[in-house]
Amino acid sequence: MQCAYWDAGVCRSCTLIETPYAAQLDHKQAGVEALLAPLAPGLTWRDPVGSDEAGFRTKAKMVVAGTIDAPTLGILDADGLGTDLRRCGLYPPALSAAFPVLAEFVTVASLEPYSVPERRGELKHILVTLAPSGGLMARFVMRSTEALTRLRKHLPWLMERLPALSVVTLNVLPEHKAVTEGDREIVLTAADTLPMTVNGVTLHLGPRSFFQTNTDVASALYRQVAAWVDGAAPASLWDLYCGVGGLALHCLAPGRRVTGVEISDAAIESARLSAAEMAAAGIGGATEAAFLAADAVAWAQNQDSAPEAVVVNPPRRGLGPDLAGWLEHSGAKTVVYSSCNPTSLARDLEAMPSYVAREARLFDMFPHTGHGEVGVLLERR
Repeated sequence: MQCAYWDAGVCRSCTLIETPYAAQLDHKQAGVEALLAPLAPGLTWRDPVGSDEAGFRTKAKMVVAGTIDAPTLGILDADGLGTDLRRCGLYPPALSAAFPVLAEFVTVASLEPYSVPERRGELKHILVTLAPSGGLMARFVMRSTEALTRLRKHLPWLMERLPALSVVTLNVLPEHKAVTEGDREIVLTAADTLPMTVNGVTLHLGPRSFFQTNTDVASALYRQVAAWVDGAAPASLWDLYCGVGGLALHCLAPGRRVTGVEISDAAIESARLSAAEMAAAGIGGATEAAFLAADAVAWAQNQDSAPEAVVVNPPRRGLGPDLAGWLEHSGAKTVVYSSCNPTSLARDLEAMPSYVAREARLFDMFPHTGHGEVGVLLERR
């Protein structure tokens, strides 16, 4: 992919952009195969799922800098000053078209960009999510609620110019630290979730809910996990770290009891809403789905018995010794592991020697970088 920002030396985020994409994919595949080979000598690899080279990112995390009259949306340079990346080729046209309007809104609503070197100002980030339908969610991450009245006053201006925008929030991040968002979210619109229809399943994405950056490749991941689960045909299934229920809801089947566990109350509310809509439509045996807000590790350890199958999609740190140890002794016949960090995946597999890795597949969520998502089907020996 040709990138003017890379050529000009102003952005180095896509570290592999000069490598042909086919070679990138081959290199990632070889890397994860070599990493897992000592732990799974008989592992069968399905063909990797590649991505479009451009226009694949459906989530944008734009650092705001500059001034009220001339804001930049993009990243910070080595001196903490703004580098504008509104024309970054990673974003699809529907997302790129929103950036100039959002930048103009900074001026209209007098939102002072935060200056990292001077530690003053209000607006730190604008986070934008694009749904497959074209719907948008925009979040303004600010140090305080100082601009709340102005945001509400000028919101009709923004909604008129971005008709696809359905969810707008103010996120409060008062600390001077390198994080993207704070714990407090103020919803400014009537809608508080963005519908994301993936493979015919409508998920409801809240402002702070996790969802993959590459929706097309995530769709393929969901289909593969569902196929592995259906192949095992369990009567009971747990989805630990279920988020808004994407994997669990794809694994529904008549007569199958599916339980999703996630620590976020808001994510669980979204999953329950999706399950209720599916049940009302008579889709997938959704009446057999239950979603619980709890710590996945503690919840699993406190259950009297294990299900026949478990789906896990942990954060980058992996399952950790407690959950990997519980799975090892749980008696669950099948585990489907979706990992965004092959290194922690390998460590967890080593802690679960009672399972054999039967099949695996690479899902390239992040072209032009060294990152990759791996799904693995595990069966008890």
